[in-house]
Amino acid sequence: MLNTEVTAKLRAIVGNKRYRDDKEALVAHSYDGTPMLQSLPDGVIYPSSTQEVSDIMKVLHDYKIPLVSRGSGSNLCGGTVPAYGGVVMVMHRMNNILEVDMENLTATVQPGLITAEMIAHIEELGLFYPPDPSSMKISTIGGNIAECSGGLRGLKYGTTKDYVIGLEAVLANGSIIRTGGKLMKDVAGYDLTKLLVGSEGTLAIITEATLKLIPPPRAKKTMVAMYRDLYGAARTVSRIIEARIIPATLEFMDNPTIRVVDDFAKLGLPLDMEAILLIEQDGEPETVERDIERIREICALESADRIDVAESREEAEKLLTARRSAFTALARLRPTTILEDATVPRSRIADMVLRINEIAKKYNVTIATFGHAGDGNLHPTATTDARDAEEIHRVELAFAEIFEASIELGGTITGEHGVGIVKAPYLEWKVGEPGMEVMRGIKAAFDPYNLLNPGKIFAKETKKRVVLQHG
Repeated sequence: MLNTEVTAKLRAIVGNKRYRDDKEALVAHSYDGTPMLQSLPDGVIYPSSTQEVSDIMKVLHDYKIPLVSRGSGSNLCGGTVPAYGGVVMVMHRMNNILEVDMENLTATVQPGLITAEMIAHIEELGLFYPPDPSSMKISTIGGNIAECSGGLRGLKYGTTKDYVIGLEAVLANGSIIRTGGKLMKDVAGYDLTKLLVGSEGTLAIITEATLKLIPPPRAKKTMVAMYRDLYGAARTVSRIIEARIIPATLEFMDNPTIRVVDDFAKLGLPLDMEAILLIEQDGEPETVERDIERIREICALESADRIDVAESREEAEKLLTARRSAFTALARLRPTTILEDATVPRSRIADMVLRINEIAKKYNVTIATFGHAGDGNLHPTATTDARDAEEIHRVELAFAEIFEASIELGGTITGEHGVGIVKAPYLEWKVGEPGMEVMRGIKAAFDPYNLLNPGKIFAKETKKRVVLQHG
């Protein structure tokens, strides 16, 4: 627990009801969406303004008390677990859309706003905010920015970093900074906006964001292609891009995922398929029709066993919802579900899926794979039981080898989930020791006392690399 002097100062800023250190509050904020990670904070605080955030940080800075800022805690890398105790700052009270600027096509929002609620409001105004993480019904904009969230539409439209053009943030010492703005061009100094996006709460606390909006597509069409040959599905992905077609969505599910998703969503999918591609195109009606027809031809050339085009928007949404429910469906199988992400060049997707299957067999663990085939971001997902320490150890060994395989194939250890605690021991594999030193220097410049989300990104010890044996 914090001493009475500190808690008195924090309560003076937010009031007695918005600072809590009772057991219920501490336990509720000791974990996030990542399985098997938990650490109790010393207090939980709920600010309602940028000024309150600044005042809180000044107190914590004076007493050198660590802070973790969080929204809904839906991340999957241990990013909001208070590993060093201290205070958890919950941003849900700062949840307003401050402005939608129809002239500049921007929205200015607070970090505690639920992503899906913002998207719905923007669409009611006839505009479009493309980033669509699968957690968007519960995740917050601030969390999306902290992790640089992706989503199903990432191939065509990019990820969160491509739409954040300005930020207001509070530094570790309580100073307030503003970066960027309602500008399409701005090269005045280092790009601090892009630096803060994806920094996982380790450099500053986001208190306001200016987001770029775009006109919505006029038409959409969705199709599903089913394959008995995994490589046929992978070749299809490459051929579609080679044909200069960039679909809005190009998703992949392997056979174990198909089986559990169909049982969950009752779609009547054929269970003997090795892979399914879910493809959506949007844009001008004529372009969409032409692209979907060309994609259908490519799927047929690559020996798709069955190709179905959704006849209605309702049918299309059912397919997309089924893909978004893959994690939920898999989570019903065993007590513990570990959803990871690794990214490879899209031309290596089939190789990566086969490597995942080989690794799962080697360690005798169950791993299903789905993900964003168009941008090479795969989600190998282990169903296991945290109570079985020996099995969990095998799962950890399997994922270490999966991360190594992704790097060997020209990829990375995480495409959208972030580093947090989970990937920190493997980060040096990707960026090298010089890269780690640069990042440590940036962290020290922003936060010299390591108060903001300590224990994330920078591991105490780098894992030893695995010597891979494969055919």
